[in-house]
Amino acid sequence: MDSALEILPELLELVVFGLGSAGLSVAGLYIEQFALTFAQSGQTLLAGWAAVIGCVVLVFAYLLATDKAAKSYVKVKHELAEG
Repeated sequence: MDSALEILPELLELVVFGLGSAGLSVAGLYIEQFALTFAQSGQTLLAGWAAVIGCVVLVFAYLLATDKAAKSYVKVKHELAEG
């Protein structure tokens, strides 16, 4: 039971980073769909602005997944292998 309580903060960190990355990915895709809809309707300035914002959100989701969530996963995996 002690080992489960010791690894709880790392597991919580992994869940938060994983869900955050997934949520940002969904938001980025929604913004890109919004940009495509506006581009098809002829509002290119708004579509371009939304496309840039969507790309920024998707890049942030990627960086969160690779920098934070992956390292957290390795840390949890290491803790589980030791315990």
